[in-house]
Amino acid sequence: MINIYPDLCVRLVTLTDAEELSRLNQEFNGGEQRPPAKIVEHLSRNHNELIAVAEVSGKIVGFGCAQSYYSFCYEEPYGEITELYVEEAARRRGIAIAIISCLEENLRTRGVKSMKVLTGSKNNAAIKTYEHCNYVKDDEQLLTKRLELIKRE
Repeated sequence: MINIYPDLCVRLVTLTDAEELSRLNQEFNGGEQRPPAKIVEHLSRNHNELIAVAEVSGKIVGFGCAQSYYSFCYEEPYGEITELYVEEAARRRGIAIAIISCLEENLRTRGVKSMKVLTGSKNNAAIKTYEHCNYVKDDEQLLTKRLELIKRE
């Protein structure tokens, strides 16, 4: 657990956090709200993803997700922060930095020595936060593609 402020606690997620994760994810990603039961199901079976939550005075106000990846191509696993969100009223208090630190600490225990993160090129607040945590911009380009599922008969 990381305690930066007397009322701030950053920790790994538990199954009892599903309802608050559902609420925060809705604020962050929009769209259809993920049912807490689906989140519990995901948390129960997905052991590769790390999820950290930040609580202020007992209320969850932010979360971050990270993965560790292993490939035969590389000697060591690498980590990626895939999601990071702090609700607006709790921003500018170092909470995102504390979440990043918690994720990195837990990824280190998995042997991760190298991290990456993707964020919008115009998301200046996020870029400044990551740079504050010693992440460095590079010149790689992100390409995406949506795959259509093949229906099997």
